[in-house]
Amino acid sequence: MKLVILDSYALKEGDLNWSPLKKVVDTIECYPRTPYSEIASRIGNAELVIVNKCRIDEAVLNACPNLKWVGVTATGTDSLDIEACRRHNVAVANVPSYSTQAVAQLAVALLLSGCQQIVQYSHTMKQGFWQLDIPENQAPAAPIELFGKTIGIVGYGEIGQRVAAASGALGMSVLVHTRTQRPEYQNHSVSFVDLPTLLQNSDVISLHCPATEQTKQMINRQTICQMKQGVVLINTARGSLVNEADLLQALQNNTIAFYGADVCAVEPAPQDFWMRTHPKVLLTPHIAWTTPEALARLADTVCKNLVSFLDGCPTNIVNGVFDKKEV
Repeated sequence: MKLVILDSYALKEGDLNWSPLKKVVDTIECYPRTPYSEIASRIGNAELVIVNKCRIDEAVLNACPNLKWVGVTATGTDSLDIEACRRHNVAVANVPSYSTQAVAQLAVALLLSGCQQIVQYSHTMKQGFWQLDIPENQAPAAPIELFGKTIGIVGYGEIGQRVAAASGALGMSVLVHTRTQRPEYQNHSVSFVDLPTLLQNSDVISLHCPATEQTKQMINRQTICQMKQGVVLINTARGSLVNEADLLQALQNNTIAFYGADVCAVEPAPQDFWMRTHPKVLLTPHIAWTTPEALARLADTVCKNLVSFLDGCPTNIVNGVFDKKEV
């Protein structure tokens, strides 16, 4: 039985521990990164594969008829053709919840940093200025006090729930827009509303929904026009949720006062990408999920997903394929 790991690390080689897999498969081939042109040849006759950004699609599946299981080192599976995998009876397993704490923490950090103008004040301090000594052309915007303000959470999975709880602890009212309301949510100190109501009444909006055909570019000229003047927008979900051209215009006319994000529509962001230098943007390079604790949970769950599949009780399958035929 052969396993091929096409993306063996997260940020640097060795930060994901694959040693437990040596006990459950006969052969492991491991590649740090794999371009699309080499995916099919590297998988070859293997039955099992672990990927991150590598795209498994119809062409790859046709070239790799032995493939039975794909383990994704992520929660999102938008890098794969899920329907093609289903048609070929290839099970796809993801890793839910491994980065919940880390991503929620960064979302709150972006919010607090933007509202307190921490980066800007630190920069002026390092230049030798103090309070009223700061030159007008370098003066940060006035800090925003969050107590008594309203935050709108779009998407109410585990990350959205943690951000909502943290916001409540800061004295904020919490509005939530979600496609799924569960009975246990009735005990949460939030108000569930439709998207227009959330947009119209939120001082802060934080995005925590997946990128789907329904949510892509949900933040656009039309929805921005429904927001309060001077709203703060946080995005630790997917860059494709935001129309970045419309966002730039909203920052220029101060409809959006500040944008804090860990994601971009195109990643890696080009060197000349406007967000890299915009004074009203705080941008991090999609690293919310990379705490050592989160990476340990990630690798551990991928290993458990594979073991469970081989044992005939597959876990975290996202495409409805549960048959481990002939593996």
